[in-house]
Amino acid sequence: MPTTGERFERAVAIMARLRAPGGCPWDREQTFDSIKPYTLEETYEVLEAIDNRDWLELTGELGDLLLQVLFYAQMAKEEGTFSIDEVLDRLSNKLVDRHPHVFGDVKAETPADVLRNWEALKAEEKKKRLEAGGGKVAKEKGNPESVLAGVSGAIPALLEAHKLSSRAAHVGFDWPHVEGLFEKLHEETEELREQLREFPAPGPQPQARGVAGSGGQLVPQDLRNRLEDEVGDLFFVLVNIARYLSLDPESALKKTNRKFKRRFQWMEEQLRASGRGPQQASMDELESLWQQAKQQEQGNG
Repeated sequence: MPTTGERFERAVAIMARLRAPGGCPWDREQTFDSIKPYTLEETYEVLEAIDNRDWLELTGELGDLLLQVLFYAQMAKEEGTFSIDEVLDRLSNKLVDRHPHVFGDVKAETPADVLRNWEALKAEEKKKRLEAGGGKVAKEKGNPESVLAGVSGAIPALLEAHKLSSRAAHVGFDWPHVEGLFEKLHEETEELREQLREFPAPGPQPQARGVAGSGGQLVPQDLRNRLEDEVGDLFFVLVNIARYLSLDPESALKKTNRKFKRRFQWMEEQLRASGRGPQQASMDELESLWQQAKQQEQGNG
């Protein structure tokens, strides 16, 4: 029976073979940039398998995610920048260094203690990197190192908002009570409604049925920008509510998306039985079917 190490080495060797001369034409032509979309896709498929508690599927999806790591490492090795060995060394060293309460003599009795230690260690690591680089990053930006540094602007917006607000909360910039968040939500909602008073008559209307993008109203660009700002503020407050409740906003929205899809498709099935589609049903009928879909789910729960 092969060991875990032998299994890992086999996967690394297979990846190298695929990229080698005479290997797979598709794999050989890939670049760091071309693989990025697959990395994101595989990550979401891992999350979906976890949400579904589909452990057999998760086994495969985690393998697909690991493939992304092997792919990047192999391309880097070919360019002479780093290899999978450096990736593993940095991971192992980081795990040991950031868990002094396990591998050292630091005390951490609760998860909150661990998080505080973790943030302090990360801050110290950043300081050392800046010192090693002569403070180049901070000097280029013209600002001292920010607690928000390192939060990538390329990640999904909900995750970025969660990370930004979490970083700020770790230094005390947070609501003392969850009720303050609901007050903020009400405030932002009122600000959006205030901007909507300038919306061209007869006000915001649903898009025309049947034609995607039709029925759009002409809105001055300045007003559109302000509305976008206010809607963004609403999203940010909702993300903070999720963070405050120790919930992942991305997973919460994904769950709601799947629920909406499931219920809407149930409605379509009911209409299809009478030879119709949603386009041929009135709004009252669609609303009635929607309520039935909810009741049907609750009955099965």
